[in-house]
Amino acid sequence: MGIGAFMNPQDVYVADDGLVYIADTGNNRIVVLSSNMTEVVKEIDTFDNEGTADKFNTPTGICVTIDNYLYVADTANFRVVVLDADSKLVKIISDPTSEVLEEGFIFNPLKVSVDYSGRVYVIAKNMFQGVMAFDEKGNFSGFSGTIKVEITASEKFWRRFSTKVQRSKQQLFIPTEFTGIDIDAKGFLYATSIDSTGIQAIRRLNPKGQDIIKKGENKNVGGDVVFGMRGTYAGSSYIADAVVRDKGIYSMIDTRRGRIFTYDHEGNLLYIFGGLGSQAGTFKIPVAIEAIGDKILVVDASRSEILTFVETKYGNLINDAVGLRYDGDETLAVDKWEQVLKLDSNFELANIGIGKAYLTAGDNKNAMKYLKLGMSRDYYSIAFKRYRNEILKANLGYIFTGSIVLIVGLNILSR
Repeated sequence: MGIGAFMNPQDVYVADDGLVYIADTGNNRIVVLSSNMTEVVKEIDTFDNEGTADKFNTPTGICVTIDNYLYVADTANFRVVVLDADSKLVKIISDPTSEVLEEGFIFNPLKVSVDYSGRVYVIAKNMFQGVMAFDEKGNFSGFSGTIKVEITASEKFWRRFSTKVQRSKQQLFIPTEFTGIDIDAKGFLYATSIDSTGIQAIRRLNPKGQDIIKKGENKNVGGDVVFGMRGTYAGSSYIADAVVRDKGIYSMIDTRRGRIFTYDHEGNLLYIFGGLGSQAGTFKIPVAIEAIGDKILVVDASRSEILTFVETKYGNLINDAVGLRYDGDETLAVDKWEQVLKLDSNFELANIGIGKAYLTAGDNKNAMKYLKLGMSRDYYSIAFKRYRNEILKANLGYIFTGSIVLIVGLNILSR
């Protein structure tokens, strides 16, 4: 496109006007592309800072607000740079001060995001207390989403009786560092983190910093549910970034195995695609993910590429059905789910969706059938209780009559 090749890009962001912003980290610049990614709109590598030509140094995170303010996590310069639509400097966020910050803390921003009210959220290097929050003026206001570390009883026991040398070699129980952030239309912050258990690698944080994410039928939003502990790709999924899409759907990128996991608003896994390799559709080191319409963009830092993925028929049907469910149209979603089952008869969520529609319509018998196929214990129990009450209500007269006849008969026999 006349701007040379990317070098170690680390982030991508799609603005409301459709323009695609890329943090070309190795080249210390921000590249802005058209919505179809075939034309360079502009290249930002310098900006005026009070009469001096200032430059980025290893920009790793970017975000664009509704009013087209560009926020850049200028990592090696230890600051967040804010530029307007004309690439003019608006403000710089650096050197946050607070009693809750350790003495000598070095502000090393990695990722940045901004909500509709102008509050800025930053993931900083070696910051384990949570996502750093700043007000609209750039003043540090606290942390959001601190992850509590739980120590098992056995670990407490062995640490109690360990020597000082043994304790120094044991695992440090410190909070987990966050890896990526995105904000939905309602202002909820989606933050990804490293989770060695593979149970929860993403959180949905409300304005108070409380996690309110749902974990679905499997109680898992951490990528791979089953994984080995030996070999090249051992360990749980390393979730590096996430993107919030339409109708409560969100997708996460796993750097360890190069796969993309997509969940609905209830935390149910919808589909997985991608992988590590050299063929089309695979990655080497995927580090960031973004969405533009019904497409997904993935940044491969090693190959210095931005890959674009479009929906298959299967994925489109699932997304449409989930969208109807999200809007409360369970009945309208049935047709979509039935088409999904024609392509994959073992897709549990489709059976659950149909079962819920029957449950809403009052057809508890058919609801039980599909909810059983969907392995949904909770909703199957609800359908079973309602169906049992129907049977009892319909046969209550016969039951009472039979009971009276039996009692009278027993009295006659006893006499």
